[in-house]
Amino acid sequence: MSKPTWQDPHAGREAERYENPIPSRELILELLAKGQKALTADQLAAHFGLFEEDQAEALRRRLGAMVRDGQAQADRRGAYSPMDETHLVRGRVVGHPDGFGFLIPDDKSADLLLTSREMRRVFHGDIVLARESGYDHKGRREGQIVRIVEKRTKKLVGRYYEEAGNAFVVPDNARITQEILVTNDDHTAVVGQFVSIEVLEYPTHRSLPSGRIVEVLGDYLAPGMEIDIAIRTYEIPHVWPAEVEREAARLDPEVKEEDKQGRVDLRDLPLVTIDGEDARDFDDAVYCEKRRGGFRLIVAIADVSHYVRAGTALDTEALSRGNSVYFPQQVVPMLPEVLSNGLCSLNPHVDRLCMVCDMNISLAGRVTAYKFYEGVMHSQARLTYTKVSALLEQPESELGRQVAKDYAHVVEPVQRLQDLFHVLRATREKRGALDFDSNETRIEFGADRKIEKIVPVTRNKAHMLIEECMLAANVCAADFVATQHLPALYRNHEGPRNEKLMKLRGYLGALGLPFTAGPKPQPADFKAVIDKIQERPDKHIIETMLLRSLSQAVYSPENIGHFGLSYDAYAHFTSPIRRYPDLLLHRVIRARVQTEHSLMGAMGDKMRRMRGKKAEGTGMPDMAQMLAFGAHCSMTERRADEATRDVVSWLKCEYMQDHVGGEFDGVISSVTSFGFFVELKDIYVEGLVHISRLAGDYYDFDATMQKLVGSRSGTQFALGDTVRIKVAAVNLDERKMDFELVGGGSKLRRGPRMASEEMDNAPRGKKGQGQGRGRGDDNRSERDRLRSGDIPGKSGPKPSGGRSSGGKSGKPAGGSSGKSSAGGAPKPAAGGGKSKPAGRKKK
Repeated sequence: MSKPTWQDPHAGREAERYENPIPSRELILELLAKGQKALTADQLAAHFGLFEEDQAEALRRRLGAMVRDGQAQADRRGAYSPMDETHLVRGRVVGHPDGFGFLIPDDKSADLLLTSREMRRVFHGDIVLARESGYDHKGRREGQIVRIVEKRTKKLVGRYYEEAGNAFVVPDNARITQEILVTNDDHTAVVGQFVSIEVLEYPTHRSLPSGRIVEVLGDYLAPGMEIDIAIRTYEIPHVWPAEVEREAARLDPEVKEEDKQGRVDLRDLPLVTIDGEDARDFDDAVYCEKRRGGFRLIVAIADVSHYVRAGTALDTEALSRGNSVYFPQQVVPMLPEVLSNGLCSLNPHVDRLCMVCDMNISLAGRVTAYKFYEGVMHSQARLTYTKVSALLEQPESELGRQVAKDYAHVVEPVQRLQDLFHVLRATREKRGALDFDSNETRIEFGADRKIEKIVPVTRNKAHMLIEECMLAANVCAADFVATQHLPALYRNHEGPRNEKLMKLRGYLGALGLPFTAGPKPQPADFKAVIDKIQERPDKHIIETMLLRSLSQAVYSPENIGHFGLSYDAYAHFTSPIRRYPDLLLHRVIRARVQTEHSLMGAMGDKMRRMRGKKAEGTGMPDMAQMLAFGAHCSMTERRADEATRDVVSWLKCEYMQDHVGGEFDGVISSVTSFGFFVELKDIYVEGLVHISRLAGDYYDFDATMQKLVGSRSGTQFALGDTVRIKVAAVNLDERKMDFELVGGGSKLRRGPRMASEEMDNAPRGKKGQGQGRGRGDDNRSERDRLRSGDIPGKSGPKPSGGRSSGGKSGKPAGGSSGKSSAGGAPKPAAGGGKSKPAGRKKK
């Protein structure tokens, strides 16, 4: 064999795989890219010195494989060149539990279907370049992966197994179907335990991925395991780097006297915090007084920017985390506890530094003037929503009288807050801001973290009062940075997009609720629909459809307004302890405050500023940096939502394992071509009645009306219908529940023409398309919509430590009308999809 005449950075890998190695694909592509013209196999062989026949044949086979895989292209004379990437599609891979996947293009064009063969060499979440390769039997565009641009999976969480001398990990994420071979034996994992594995070798068409176990998490049903898994699966930073701990340790436990100098002294004002019973970090305090012609509202926010300076280790880690993550009974904070629960938290009866939004509000609910300044405060009381609600709504109750007695010194300003709330609420109604009800739940635990019950969370007047105060301060902050032309992140919320808007028009029209708004509806148009349906029995379902038509709120330095709240400009200012965008906004405002003698007018004798002091550590970023910050913080928010939703789904499934065989009443919360989801009335969990469990008929799926209709019996199952179900199976691995129908549904009223037939312009799928596939925005629960869109629902204005993050498990939203046979469709196994072994891996 002749000695190789090429230098290949991947020579070691090739030598391990082949007895007589040839140049790697990477080296061949590098040569082809440098050339001015395409090269034949013979020319390539000559260049690399491959003169032996077996080497030349191996090169030809490799070139053929590269053409097959979309890495190279061959012309009519058999000359090879790199694949032309100008027509390739760049996007993110989304895996499916059944092995296939989809490419979600960056340019928001139609998805590409990735076959199970294509999915063998990528993981869910990877960024790839692909080309359109044809259509499948359902008419869907198929894609062929040309190149992996970014391999995003560095670590995985899964269960450890051994079989026939091989050790492997089955990923907990159902969207990753490859098993990971374990290469190290210096671990303590036993079969069935959850582990974290670092991926060393990525999968290929012919080989499984491999990696080394870096952490043993513990047994399957160990208390808190669901949170440990979610933290690692969603790559939520949760360990403080050493330098962060060193910086935190250098902080004094109390506010230094020198730091109080040059600030507006608010310590004599009866500022109070109002939060949940189990809250531990207090971002905001409020005070209200009546003035001639209106009110003075002070919203004092923890001055995190004083302690967390740009470029420090504390700042770097806060940016990495993006936000605090609130799991049931556990919080992963954005800042170390010495700050989040200590120096920055507006705890009662101690001095704290704050950033203040001081507003004058007219009796018409309009902010006539506002000022931002640095202050020092002394919270007079730590109130709770329950206590304030009792004081304001049930003053003669035992709790109401007790609160009035215990907190007599702050009763008057709290009552003034109530007066202001009524004014602001009326203004909100006139503005046309959206306000949806939602079914948020709280999980209550007993001993050993076992779920005792799942209860609804109600929103009382105290929640809404604080919400209006925070909205007012956030709007002032957005107005300030906009008028001052300062770089900052806005909280943007787009109106509905055309495709979703068209579906909504068809649905509302079929219900006798014509949506007469133009092509770009305003919030008031949605508000008009909400007002019309208040007395309807299907109110909740119609609100669900309205929610599903809306976009997701994001952070961006380019202001486009907030559709749901009906604001021209909106920003997050009020929670810098738990949200990084708020911290960024504080830095920008603080820098301007420190460099100006007066801001929006003088405050009087108490206005004392540090004139001429350099704003050290303010870190005024440019637009490019802000764009990156906005994209990152939007991602970390979605990451937190998905992680908390996953944990709550796990806990609900764990709770329902003790209720298999039990019967419950519920409401159909979503309808698809393969069945319908039911939310149980008493315990607020959700499961699937698969179409295979609807015996004796064929069912047509009406996507516009969101219902299944039996073609022979006329029985229909529609969004909002009440049904009775039996819990058939629970799959904890998949976080899914299967229900069997016991009773419910209604007979279709036959008429000359069905309502849906009148909707000539409504989008309808074609029969025979089978199971529809919904995009991610359609699959999110109401609570996720409320949260990411900042559209107030039945949740409080901010989460507190230990409060359930709620949320329904994600569910597909069918997008086509199809006919399904109850007798022919395969029955699911507790929600279908990949099932993981309980002990040994099944072949």
